[in-house]
Amino acid sequence: MCLAIPSKVVEIYDDGTALVDTLGVKRKVSLELMPEPVEIGDYVLIHVGFAIQKLDEEEALKSLELFEEIIEEMEKEEGYYESS
Repeated sequence: MCLAIPSKVVEIYDDGTALVDTLGVKRKVSLELMPEPVEIGDYVLIHVGFAIQKLDEEEALKSLELFEEIIEEMEKEEGYYESS
């Protein structure tokens, strides 16, 4: 199974890479597999270090909200199991 979380492009470099922000974590990814140009502020899906698809901002933000809810629930469950 593959899980791709929308990431926001925050910097673009001359070497075909970009710095993206994924839920507050920044990392450098390759843009070489992108079928269309990418600009700062765009949302992309990342797979094994490559941006593979551009997303509509509204769609990306909805997905990020869901991921944040999942993380919150997982943290609650961890707290439950730790106190048991």
